[in-house]
Amino acid sequence: MNRRTLLALGAALPFAGPAFAEAPKAGRLVLHEAVASAHVKSRNVGVWLPPGYEASDTRYPVLYMHDGQNLFDAATANFGEWGVDEHLDRLIASGQVRAPIVVGVWNTDLRLREYLPADLIDALPADMRDEVQAIYGGPSLSEAYIRFLVEELKPLIDRTYRTLTGPADTTISGSSMGGLISLQAVMKRPDVFSAAACLSTHWPLKVDGLEDGPALQSWRERLVAAWTGVIAAGLPAAGSHRFYFDRGDETLDQFYGEFQTRIDQVFRARGYDADHFRSLVFPGAQHTEASWNSRLDVPLTFLLSPRPTQTS
Repeated sequence: MNRRTLLALGAALPFAGPAFAEAPKAGRLVLHEAVASAHVKSRNVGVWLPPGYEASDTRYPVLYMHDGQNLFDAATANFGEWGVDEHLDRLIASGQVRAPIVVGVWNTDLRLREYLPADLIDALPADMRDEVQAIYGGPSLSEAYIRFLVEELKPLIDRTYRTLTGPADTTISGSSMGGLISLQAVMKRPDVFSAAACLSTHWPLKVDGLEDGPALQSWRERLVAAWTGVIAAGLPAAGSHRFYFDRGDETLDQFYGEFQTRIDQVFRARGYDADHFRSLVFPGAQHTEASWNSRLDVPLTFLLSPRPTQTS
């Protein structure tokens, strides 16, 4: 957790429109610097355009991804690059995915609070709520962050690029805390997002003091009760939306198994089948960008499975 709180960007320049970023290995990356918002701090947003974008009039589905500074360029990725452009170039060329526009939303020094779901905080017992908010530096800012995505950023993307704008063509993804906010975004705005891919989802909220034993068991049971209640109440009806989860079993990911198993049961109880819900384990995988890079083909294929391309 501590390593990820260090990702403070401090963007201070006013929005100056798109600028050309360092060329990715495939496609084209456009950097929108310090995108302003009435709801959250300004931040950089990288937009990856797939190969052939300029040479066609095709409209593209859009994948929104959190921690955008880690997706395309090793120079901005303090803890490793996901290589999203390389993965998609290969998957597009082999016909395994629809070619998307990818919107990489950079984080700020308020990352933890923006990615912490407010509905979960509201559902926690008071003592746990106070402890989590103390760890994360204050109340959740997830409602404001989702408003930024839906009310400000998506309209900017849709008027600037050739996008398919409906929920069937709008998906969202992230890792760790980014997995939590991706789930929350679909539950809060199922009219905007049709699917989420949540890698190494940080269900425990804290790890300090959670070694195996009574402290872990007590925290886990109370937290799982809150999580399962929030998810059961917030999930869209089965058949309309899709969710992907995965985890490793080393470093932080070693704490996720019991949480994920219990939450998987909620999805299945709500009628989610294998076409709409997936939960995978990658033995030996760690809680690192390198691990997420190594398995990124799997969630990308889940989110962007091929279907006939639309042109208007």
